Amino acid sequence: MAAFWTQPDFDDHECVHFVHDRASGLTAIIALHSTHLGPGAGGTRFWHYAEPEAALRDSLRLSRGMSYKNAMAGLPMGGGKAVILAGPDRAKSPEVLAAFGDAIQALGGRYITAEDVGMGEPDMVAIASRTPFVTGLPATDSTAAGGDPGPFTAKGVFLGIKAAVAQKLGRDSLEGVHVAVQGTGSVGGGAARLLARAGAQLTLADVDAKRADALALELGARTVSANEIMDAECDVFSPNALGAILDDSGIARLRASIVAGGANNQLARAEHGAMLAERGILYTPDYVINGGGIIAVTLEYLARRDGHACDVAEVHQAVEAIPSRLHAIWDEAEASGRTPDVVADSMAQRLIGR
Repeated sequence: MAAFWTQPDFDDHECVHFVHDRASGLTAIIALHSTHLGPGAGGTRFWHYAEPEAALRDSLRLSRGMSYKNAMAGLPMGGGKAVILAGPDRAKSPEVLAAFGDAIQALGGRYITAEDVGMGEPDMVAIASRTPFVTGLPATDSTAAGGDPGPFTAKGVFLGIKAAVAQKLGRDSLEGVHVAVQGTGSVGGGAARLLARAGAQLTLADVDAKRADALALELGARTVSANEIMDAECDVFSPNALGAILDDSGIARLRASIVAGGANNQLARAEHGAMLAERGILYTPDYVINGGGIIAVTLEYLARRDGHACDVAEVHQAVEAIPSRLHAIWDEAEASGRTPDVVADSMAQRLIGR
């Protein structure tokens, strides 16, 4: 593997930690992109990577995205991300989680972790037994924030789709708007339920076809295969799975007016934002629309650090500010002739002092 600082996705990261614990078998990468606004905050991904280069790429891209996401959400946090390299069986032992908690503790508060793909509340509880620099812990009661941030991410995605429909289609209601949802897990599934409640027409797909079928039955939606969802003729294509799907071939397949979803790093490369614009497709910057989860776990962390519970109403209020940020990006893009991704990046870069 080439030196990480020569990789295309290295963006003047402050530090990149390779962690290996022989006793437990832990192998992980913790990347800190920027601590200009505060400690690097971002979830831990537990994933089997066929090649180590893919794990490094994920950590670099995701940590940069967290710098931008936290800045655009108005949070006093920098950007960080961790990936734990799982084996093919994706087995996760208490010893691995303990060793990972120790690695976070050794950073002295420069990195705050939470749930991401492959990690849940019980894992955060296990890590919290070794370090206080963790959030996404179970809520103490129904009025307090805590636990799985997925529902807050889903709410932000739903509100962002509604804002995009108003911006692009001039419609204040989602009644009859056709949304193709790629990924029906915590975020995609949660957003789909909110969309159905608002009267949207849904087409669903997931690599776990049974999960998509069950949700479709619940919501009265239709399904297509995971390979077909990008070809669906619709008003909104909503990617809520893994990233980098908007490449040359992916964009050419789209039959939508809007892209708005919760997946991280949807654009494979910088030039793909312009490619969407050339096709007349409104892009909703991913790290703005999907900011609900990090808003939830950050406010939870700050409240716990200060010795009190976080009122869940405060989190909902903060998530409901996402549409106004999106409209500001689209309005500036239209006025300046730049694409929404470029406008959002420039806003975020100014906020983190770059």
